[in-house]
Amino acid sequence: MMYWRAHRHAPAPGSLLCRVDALPQGACKELRFGEGDASFSLLLYRRGTEIRGYVNNCPHFGLPLNARANEFLLYGEGLIMCAHHSAVFRLVDGQCVAGLTSGERLEPVPVRLVGTEIFLADA
Repeated sequence: MMYWRAHRHAPAPGSLLCRVDALPQGACKELRFGEGDASFSLLLYRRGTEIRGYVNNCPHFGLPLNARANEFLLYGEGLIMCAHHSAVFRLVDGQCVAGLTSGERLEPVPVRLVGTEIFLADA
């Protein structure tokens, strides 16, 4: 697994990611930086005023969690399933709770909500 800050297309800390109204309650949004297969894919999740960010990459397969742009398999309260091999992760902490990668977790990316905008945080 590559540490997200080492990715050549990862946005810089302080970068504006999107407005909070572009991320519906209980939903996920994919943001891509760079072009093609070398791009950096960021997954944002919103629960109330809490926003979580993760590298959009399954730790088992090394593929994005979604098979199509911005289409995620969400289950119950805050669970996401990898579209490629059905591992299930908690979006509140990225922990795998079912499937082939039990015990592993999604790589967190620090984000912060400032007013109505979501930014990449420093730490």
